[in-house]
Amino acid sequence: MASEAATLETRPDLRVRIGPLELKNPVTVASGTYGYGTEYAEFHDPGRLGAIFLKGLTLEPRGGNAPQRLVETPSGLMNAIGLQNVGLEEFIRYKLPAIEGLTTLCIANICGSTMEEYVTLAERLSAIARVDAIELNISCPNVKSGCIAFGSDPRMTEEVTRRVVRATDRPVIVKLSPNVTSIAEMARAAEAGGAAGLAVVNTFLALAIDVKTRRPKLGNVTGGLSGPAIRPIAVRMVWDAYQAVRIPIIGQGGITCARDALEFFIAGASAISIGTQNFVDPLAPITVLEGIEQYLIENGMARLSELVGSLQIPEEAPAAIRTGGARE
Repeated sequence: MASEAATLETRPDLRVRIGPLELKNPVTVASGTYGYGTEYAEFHDPGRLGAIFLKGLTLEPRGGNAPQRLVETPSGLMNAIGLQNVGLEEFIRYKLPAIEGLTTLCIANICGSTMEEYVTLAERLSAIARVDAIELNISCPNVKSGCIAFGSDPRMTEEVTRRVVRATDRPVIVKLSPNVTSIAEMARAAEAGGAAGLAVVNTFLALAIDVKTRRPKLGNVTGGLSGPAIRPIAVRMVWDAYQAVRIPIIGQGGITCARDALEFFIAGASAISIGTQNFVDPLAPITVLEGIEQYLIENGMARLSELVGSLQIPEEAPAAIRTGGARE
């Protein structure tokens, strides 16, 4: 018993703060890849995760886009689901009871066609104790209105963030689109609007073509690219955002193992989110979590925070790369 206690005392502190929210560890699962929090229970205990980002939610039910909606690409996956979901009322009536017993944070992902819809969703969800925070989805590239329109204009990003923050007492995490000229500018806009944290990044707008038919492989023509193919770009975008803001960042994009997650932490992410890899390996969140802890132990780090933003830039690198905005 004494040796076990000593081992527990030397385990690193994996806790992460996002505004008033405290995650028990930095491993979360991305919205749309983990259902409503219970679908993976036969593979592992969801309570071991730092948080679960629930499937995207709109005011009214959505049937989503016409098929084909998923296409595999080299080292990646393209999707054009179109935010298919049961809608707010159905979520409250049937999905919410199933997640009441989960022993980790549950974060609702919301999307609207208008600012008013975002505000209404935030207000309604704020009355539900089980909803610990709200992820503001302004970056989905697969819907015809809302979402990416708000996420590609810094003024609209700041405004919709501010209005949602005013409408709720829960921390608001803004999910940024990579399909912009400057991720740093969008990050600053979300921070100015009152966001407690950022999720960086959503999928990359892409096109796959069947050369035999010369038609798009996706029914929506274009779709969002995720998976290992986007990871180096996503890591760079986390680093860009980290230079620009002081609020915490949840890094995501192509994480398959602990080594991938560590890149995001070193670039500036305080937590990470696993998405596409959940489809490949349902145990990925647990193996990533265990790998992160082992790395910290092996490198003599008492807290995960020691690793965050620890990227060492060579002195010979251009000055524009070596220095950043808010963290100079």
